[in-house]
Amino acid sequence: MNYVYKTKGTCSTEISLNIEGDRITNVSFTGGCNGNLKAVPALVDGMTVEEIESKLAGITCGWKQTSCADQLARACRAAYEAQKGI
Repeated sequence: MNYVYKTKGTCSTEISLNIEGDRITNVSFTGGCNGNLKAVPALVDGMTVEEIESKLAGITCGWKQTSCADQLARACRAAYEAQKGI
C-alpha cells in the first residue's frame, strides 16, 4: 500500500512510502536536507515498522522537538495503522 504522510515541524513537508504487512520500502521525502534524505531511505528499506521506530523515534534536529527521522517513524506507524484500518 502506498502511503503519504504530511510532516510536522521539519524542513521536509511530506514522506511517501510503501508498506506491505509491517515492512517499509520505497521511502522518499519532499524537501529537507538532500543528503540525509537520500541516506535515511536507503538505510531503512525493508525494515519493519518496529525496527524503524526503535532506531528513529525521538531523534531531534537542532532546537526542534522532532526531526525528519522522527517524522519517518511516525509516518511508518500511521501507515501501519491505516493499512490495518485502526
